[in-house]
Amino acid sequence: MRQALDLAARGLFTTDPNPRVGCLIVDHGTIVGEGWHEKAGEAHAEVLALAKAGDRAASATAYVTLEPCSHTGRTAPCCDALIRAGIGRVVVAMQDPNPLVNGQGIAALRASGVRVDVGLMAAEAIELNLGFVSRMLRKRPWVRMKLAASLDGKTALTNRQSQWITDEPARADGHYWRARASAILTGIGTVKDDDPQMNVRYLASKRQPRKVLVDSRLEVSPLARMLVDPGVLIVTALDERSAKPGVWQGLVNAGHRLLSLPNAQGKVDLEALMQSLAQEGMNELHIEAGYKLNGSLLREACVDELLVYLAPRLLGPGMAMFDLQALEQMPGDPVWDFVEHQSLGRDLRLRLRKIQALQELGLPRCSKT
Repeated sequence: MRQALDLAARGLFTTDPNPRVGCLIVDHGTIVGEGWHEKAGEAHAEVLALAKAGDRAASATAYVTLEPCSHTGRTAPCCDALIRAGIGRVVVAMQDPNPLVNGQGIAALRASGVRVDVGLMAAEAIELNLGFVSRMLRKRPWVRMKLAASLDGKTALTNRQSQWITDEPARADGHYWRARASAILTGIGTVKDDDPQMNVRYLASKRQPRKVLVDSRLEVSPLARMLVDPGVLIVTALDERSAKPGVWQGLVNAGHRLLSLPNAQGKVDLEALMQSLAQEGMNELHIEAGYKLNGSLLREACVDELLVYLAPRLLGPGMAMFDLQALEQMPGDPVWDFVEHQSLGRDLRLRLRKIQALQELGLPRCSKT
């Protein structure tokens, strides 16, 4: 199963919106077939493994990181392919939370006389597909917020200059997390201050994440670098009638999509945005925004994971990581768990996860990856 999970991880950057799945077929202790899902619409891991195993699949054992699908989507059901091949046993890491499957693949295999065991390395399998599991169970992506800060917790100087707080190894690592995400989200404040590209550049990637811009009043310049390529989702509190003349249609004509999601305060409804992104098949959402939007996302309980890069610098007065309200007493039990710390050149990366989010996905606290 460890090898099957390693196979599945090869699809880390490419499978969206599908889960990352690996399959190994073993005959009398010998691996006779292996496969991993690379891209939506292409063959699933089980089908590829069966093709390599050929006749040796009969009575063999298949190790699969996710329950074989039982429905016809872009491809035929994998459980049917396993049954036709005469597989004798299937070891499944985790049941598929997709309502279209959700135990039906396991039931179909057992009904055909195949022995099925479920739960081997389940936590590791969930970890590999945090976003997919979150989207299926919670109807929202797994939301990861990235921050680069000084030791005194500042993300920019008082003049809003922020490049560069961390060194290149930390910046390159940040692009790894961008690359695995379904989409990168930022706010209009960051676009005005930094004019970022919001793409993956430090590593080769077959797929660029979608770009999402939160811009309540449609203030973005059509010349902003993140708008150079079409397809940006711009989320606003306005509609075509309330926007300045020509702005809405100009962005649409440039190939972007606008989504109106106002809340009662005239801002973007962030919880509704998370649900909308899930409906569009986004599994992991990577956030790189300013302190105001960061604070709003935290207050609205939209963030599951914090990715914090700390540089050995002191910036003094400047921009904080989050815009949060003042507290009058120390908070109670921690809301976040430290998951990992890693040195990257002179900088330090910390990862924290929300305890409630771990519980909702069935993961243990302080899980290591």
